[in-house]
Amino acid sequence: MPGPEGQAQTRGVSTRGELRIYLGAAPGVGKTFAVLGEAHRRRERGTDVVVGLVETHGRAKTAELVEGLEVLPRRVVRTGGVEVTELDLDALLARRPEVAVVDELAHTNAPGSRNAKRWQDVEELLEAGIDVLSAVNVQHLESLNDVVARITGVPQRESVPDEVVRRAEQIELVDLTPQALRRRLAHGNVYAADKVDAALGNYFRVGNLTALRELALLWVADQVDVALQRYRAEQDITDTWETRERVVVAITGGPESETLIRRGRRIAQRAGAELLVVHVLRGDGLAGASPDVVARCRRTALDLSATFHSVVGDDVPSALLEFARGVNATQLVLGTSRRSRVARAFDEGIGAAVIAASGSIDVHMVTHPQARRARREPSPRRTRLLGWALAVALPALVTGLGLLWQAQAGYSTDLAAFILATCAVAVAGGMWPALLSAFLAAGLLNYFFTPPYYSLLVASPENVVALAAMVVVAVLVAAVVDRAARLAVQAARARTEAALLASYARTVMMSSRPLARLLEKVRENFAVDAVALLERRDGDWVRVAGDEVGADPAADVPVTDDVRLVLCGRALPASDQRVLEAAARQAFLALRQQRLAEEKAQAQRKAADTELRTALLSAVGHDLRTPLTSIKASVGSLRDPALTLPPSDVDELLETVEESTDRLTALVDNLLDSSRLATGAVLPALKPVGYYEVVARALASLGSAQDRAAVEVAVDEALPLVLADIGLLERVVANLVDNALRHGRRAAVAVRASAHGDRVELRVVDRGPGLPKKSGAAAFEPFQRLGDRSATGTGLGLTVAKGFVAAMAGEITLEDTPGGGLTVVVSLPVAP
Repeated sequence: MPGPEGQAQTRGVSTRGELRIYLGAAPGVGKTFAVLGEAHRRRERGTDVVVGLVETHGRAKTAELVEGLEVLPRRVVRTGGVEVTELDLDALLARRPEVAVVDELAHTNAPGSRNAKRWQDVEELLEAGIDVLSAVNVQHLESLNDVVARITGVPQRESVPDEVVRRAEQIELVDLTPQALRRRLAHGNVYAADKVDAALGNYFRVGNLTALRELALLWVADQVDVALQRYRAEQDITDTWETRERVVVAITGGPESETLIRRGRRIAQRAGAELLVVHVLRGDGLAGASPDVVARCRRTALDLSATFHSVVGDDVPSALLEFARGVNATQLVLGTSRRSRVARAFDEGIGAAVIAASGSIDVHMVTHPQARRARREPSPRRTRLLGWALAVALPALVTGLGLLWQAQAGYSTDLAAFILATCAVAVAGGMWPALLSAFLAAGLLNYFFTPPYYSLLVASPENVVALAAMVVVAVLVAAVVDRAARLAVQAARARTEAALLASYARTVMMSSRPLARLLEKVRENFAVDAVALLERRDGDWVRVAGDEVGADPAADVPVTDDVRLVLCGRALPASDQRVLEAAARQAFLALRQQRLAEEKAQAQRKAADTELRTALLSAVGHDLRTPLTSIKASVGSLRDPALTLPPSDVDELLETVEESTDRLTALVDNLLDSSRLATGAVLPALKPVGYYEVVARALASLGSAQDRAAVEVAVDEALPLVLADIGLLERVVANLVDNALRHGRRAAVAVRASAHGDRVELRVVDRGPGLPKKSGAAAFEPFQRLGDRSATGTGLGLTVAKGFVAAMAGEITLEDTPGGGLTVVVSLPVAP
């Protein structure tokens, strides 16, 4: 029996490995535990399993589960004077196990690694044919990264593209209730004892965990829904599967449309369902909605948290049901007919046709004030049937009336009546029914009303001319009617195309994801299975956006020599080519817009980095050199054997060394704090704190007794406590007082506090020159001294203070001191 290496060789690497991801709502729910449990199960089945990297975070039970598995040694990387360990990708590829365990998919690799992110390492393993078990938290999904930051107040530094996780063959949700997770924390199963209280009071609050759990459940539900749609498409399943309630509201663009959308919203809310609004664009000229009305309906749908969709189809019932089945809808909301009872007697209407063919989809017919108030144009099929019926009926009717009143009416009257009937048929039915009517009328007129009677012989040349004139009139009238009908159809199609193009242009201009959303609309409008934008790279066509497409597309629209739009699914008529070409051009513009935005963002980041680096070198170069020069000069004087200094001079030199060292320490602290703020590493431990205690500790950290004596403190111990991190708040106050002393020319500085409603404000008041006009916001920018070159420091004091206060959910503002100077106000919420 071959060993692990032999097994891997036997298995080969021609196929891509499978990725299984364990998704959790928060740290500590048991993702790594579940990964290792699956690894043990596979090992027991004889699978070659290797642990490439697992982070136990000091959790004893997780570490115990690693035992019994083969663990690959980590790669040691030295960065910034610190040694860190990373996944040894090369060693794992050389080992070639059947299954590799690689934890923390969103991890950022140490500088110098082959790949910047661990998920890129995993991609290499999968390409090599190795199956991977991994884990990720919902806050690391790129699409939810900012949402989680807003919920928890903690910026997420690491992320993994959603597409990487979606491509996994299996996604398993590791779920745990907020209360159970908090109990796990309290028992010390997640973090060390000294971190438990801070964790429970901050990130792991019940509200935060509940919101994160809902995000995780919804994200996984969406992925299950996508997988279900893919399976239904692959298996060609069109029946509705009631796996999830979806309500589709069909609107015509008539005055009742907004009423239907609001009624649909109530139905969806009661069912806990997703709401979709669909408008069918018809190209046959029989229905046309005002663009203003459609725009209002779109706004109403968006205001009610619904999605708005447009589809193209001449057969409205079929188009509606095709869309509803395509989105796996369970309920369809329609308005009752606006036609009269007489009109409905000849044609059952859209509602009845939809109900008859709806199958398992429940149809709601909603009454509205506009019911039976509007006339509906006949459909082309009914128009043709009516024309053929009139072609037979009208000549027969004229013949009967002529025989009835033969004594009172002459030949000219009969001829005029038959010509009028032929014209009526031409108007109602078009060319061919009019020709049939003309020949029937000519025959009846000749047989019953032209001598010799009851014979088809024509005895008089005048009668021949009259009969021929009847046929010519029928042809001419029918030709005019046909031309008008064709122009009406062309105008209606042009209106439909204009509506689609306007929708595409609006998507490109206003959507946050213009290219992806545009391709979604094209797929939806033309009811195809897949739409993709392809680009030629190195001779091969590569998908840059959209769905996976097969080798036999239904439509292939070139945009440039290197870009084309491809649609797969049903065959599209040639009349759609013009709209598709316009959509392809819009997609190309969206692609260029997306790439220009990326280039602009990258250029802005580079410019900001360059500006920051220049400012840092300018500010730090001077501020580091000055205290270092003082220290060197003082130490040199103290060590010079040729100098005999009195004790007072020695004390003065030592004091200079101490002050310069304090300045260097403050500079380094501010730089480190600024770096922590920039990387989102500031995690405040909030608890009730008194301003009086914080101010006392901040003043004690000032460099000299002279500085401390220059500060006048007026903070009442009876003030309410604020919710803050005492260490961060102390740094804020120390920075503000130090700034006030330096920029206030060492004049007296006042520190006062007062309560206002549910907040307590701390004021640091100086009597210096104050700030230049219109420079308030710039004062918080790093490395800014606002023209004051006489002051020392890097200009980071206010920047760090603002960042720390914002991390504690507080506010920091600047005010002019009456009589001259600057007042900095720190406002924090009262502790509950």
